[in-house]
Amino acid sequence: MIEVARIFKVENNEESTLKAFVDVKVSDVVLIKGIRVLAKKEGGLFAAMPSNLAGDGKYYPTVKFLTAEANEELQKVVLEAYEA
Repeated sequence: MIEVARIFKVENNEESTLKAFVDVKVSDVVLIKGIRVLAKKEGGLFAAMPSNLAGDGKYYPTVKFLTAEANEELQKVVLEAYEA
C-alpha cells in the first residue's frame, strides 16, 4: 500500500535532528511529499508528516493517516528506506 517514491538524505552534522526528506506513494493514487525523517532526543528515528505553522505558533500536520496500522506501516516503510 505505501512505498517510497523518493528519498533525499540530508548531509549535516550530528547535532541536527533532520536526517532526510521522503516522498511516498499510497496505493499508487496519492503522492505525499515532504515527510521528514527526524532523530528523537532519546535516540532512534521517526517519520514526521508534512506540517504547517499556525497562528498560535504550533505546527499541525497537513496529512494524517486515520488508523494506527497505516501510521505504523508508514513508519516501517520510511525508516527501512532510510536505513538501506
